[in-house]
Amino acid sequence: MSCLDQSRSHVGEPAVHPVRAVSAGEAPAGGRSRELSAVLGVGGILTAISQVSIVPLLPDLPRLTGASASNVSWLLTVTLLVGAVVTPLFGRAGDIFGKRRMLLVALGMLTTGSVLCALTSNIWLLIPARGLQGACLAVVPLSISILRDELPPERVGSAVALMSATVGIGAALGVPFASLIIQFADWHVMFWVTGGLGLADLILAGLLVRESKVRAPARFDIPGAVGLALGLLCLLLALSKAADWGFTSPRFGGLILAAVVIFVGWARWQLRVADPLVDLRLARRPAVLAPNAAALLIGFSFYANSLSTAQLVQVPKETGYGLGLSVFASGLCLLPGGVAMFALSPVAARITASRGPRITLLLGASALVFGYLLRMFTSENLPMIVVGAAVVAAGTALAYSAMPMLIMNAVPRTQTAAANGLNVLLRTVGQAMCSAAVAALLSHLTMTTSGGAVPSLGAFQTVFAMAGVVGALALGVGCLVPTRDRVDTDVPVQPGDPARTMHAAGDDGGRLAESVSAAPTPVTTTR
Repeated sequence: MSCLDQSRSHVGEPAVHPVRAVSAGEAPAGGRSRELSAVLGVGGILTAISQVSIVPLLPDLPRLTGASASNVSWLLTVTLLVGAVVTPLFGRAGDIFGKRRMLLVALGMLTTGSVLCALTSNIWLLIPARGLQGACLAVVPLSISILRDELPPERVGSAVALMSATVGIGAALGVPFASLIIQFADWHVMFWVTGGLGLADLILAGLLVRESKVRAPARFDIPGAVGLALGLLCLLLALSKAADWGFTSPRFGGLILAAVVIFVGWARWQLRVADPLVDLRLARRPAVLAPNAAALLIGFSFYANSLSTAQLVQVPKETGYGLGLSVFASGLCLLPGGVAMFALSPVAARITASRGPRITLLLGASALVFGYLLRMFTSENLPMIVVGAAVVAAGTALAYSAMPMLIMNAVPRTQTAAANGLNVLLRTVGQAMCSAAVAALLSHLTMTTSGGAVPSLGAFQTVFAMAGVVGALALGVGCLVPTRDRVDTDVPVQPGDPARTMHAAGDDGGRLAESVSAAPTPVTTTR
């Protein structure tokens, strides 16, 4: 294959580097494909479990650690902050330095953080340890990119769909998993378990995952990384603390203003630098912008389901609508949703293969809206609460499986990890926004009981209505994803890149497996 050097000499235009063909015979065999998918999928589930496993402990942690409730809340906040900052940075670093390398670093940080949490009860040691656990959020976009590079084309769709669903599966499993351990053992055991599982997955990943040959030779954009980290820190800290500080407090307003100023300066830098951390010219194209906007909205809508269900069923019976369930029983209410997400992953892949990822996204958003309609009018009936939560989870599985495929259809192969990292980041920002909104609603719309103030039925119904409206907005954004006859094909793709073939095929009708199999063999870039 001839090499074409399209490097741009002036600032502001991305450099496209020469490519070299790689033998098609390097794709893993079917057995190894399944092993690779399983190892990466376990990493995704562990990521979500580590994020939510602390939730059942929150009411008791002030007593267990001797810290104030506000300090204890940082055990949740710090994982959100670190995960959001690390995800796009690791994604871009994976494209440049190697996805396997960054995957092992992320899994190593998860394992280290878990062990440190297991060894201490000091809040000021627990907080940085939880921050290390938060870094594992980068596992999902890195794994999706590895699957695209390594699996045979016919297996990519189903593997990516399952990998996308692992976040929801882990979130659904995490609360009952942690509740069960806490109920029958010392709370540190929970971290020993996640640390042991993390170490096992790290070892297996080291043995089974090979370094992808698809690279993007470029300088890592350090100023861009610092700017993005500072902007996200200000934004997510404001959102996560909004319920405690108040939306009108100077701290909240100051952090939001700082985030806006930083992001404006960061965007100007990204448009000028030759090798940007995030290619904003590519990101603003409709084929990329629409899935990213949908990720923000779907993340918001889905998270309301997880935040509200456990609290709803634990409300005392004296309220007239509460069920008075235990923490462990409330966690079990989320299990059917996790099972639904797992079961629907192959279904989502088949829908995407036959109708395109755009249709899968629209079906998922529609299911979200329908699920929240059920939840609004059945909030006093346990079976219907479980059904409604499962419908929302099913819609999320469909939507989450579609978004990476839409992204991969629209970006060069050498930017897959960075582009999916940005998509996962926007899901996280949506979840942070949802957390702030739900906390504000449930803390202000209350009623008095013998045990103190608890959220009213109207508070939960308002949460479900809000999440349903956001789901409807996601449905509208999904309609803006370009169809086959409206997709532009002028993305700066490497010569011979399968992304060009996929992109030309379109998001809506070109079956990913068919378009990839018709494309040239995988490529690697060299300076």
